[in-house]
Amino acid sequence: MESALDYHTAKALLEWQVEFGVTETISDTPINRFEVKPEPKKAPAAAVAEAAAPVQRPAVDGVELARGAAAGSGDIAALKAALAAFEACDLKRGARNLVFSDGVVGSRVMIIGDAPERDEDREGRPFVGDAGVLLDKMLGAIDLDRSKDVYLTMALPWRLPRNQEPKPDDLAMMLPFLERHITLAKPEFVVLMGNIACQAVLKKRGISRLRGEWAEAMGVPVLPMYAPSYLLENPEKKREAWADLLDLKARLRG
Repeated sequence: MESALDYHTAKALLEWQVEFGVTETISDTPINRFEVKPEPKKAPAAAVAEAAAPVQRPAVDGVELARGAAAGSGDIAALKAALAAFEACDLKRGARNLVFSDGVVGSRVMIIGDAPERDEDREGRPFVGDAGVLLDKMLGAIDLDRSKDVYLTMALPWRLPRNQEPKPDDLAMMLPFLERHITLAKPEFVVLMGNIACQAVLKKRGISRLRGEWAEAMGVPVLPMYAPSYLLENPEKKREAWADLLDLKARLRG
């Protein structure tokens, strides 16, 4: 049966309904306009806050990790391996090489420097370059030889970024390794060359005030001295360094 409305009439009626706000047409399924629909359940505020909050991961205690790694090292080789595998210290990420030791394990004298500089970082050995040459001359002046009579290491095994001052956290994290290093090396005397070495072992700074004054730390007599790198920049201090070397020589003979 044909519709009684032609196209133009139907179009005019539809436009009239739209103009009066009609938004829906008759559907096949009846709609109950008086039905009350339940509101969706809301999650508890605590659950929402918990879901939105970032996941809290347990903080890593680098000092405790260092203590465990150092204590588990039965000899010098194991200590070096433990330090090389230690990932909690940020200094490692910016350094080229681990600077662990040089010289002879078991020597009567153990020298602890501050931290690796460019030459040490490149070669992976403490006291190299111009500072190393000067140190060898200083040792030779009191009849000591790096290759026979002295064992050398650093308070920090990785180079500081742009040679900045060390952070207290870095010193605290490396201290268990340094303490274990001294215990395993068993020196009779320890020479602390520089402010950082004194800060690590003696918990003091001010090398101009500390140098030449014997102290006791970690069960060993220790002697603070100027670092060779400092003497290269301040040659007028070599006279004081020579006096400290003579004092060390007297201790070794005594």
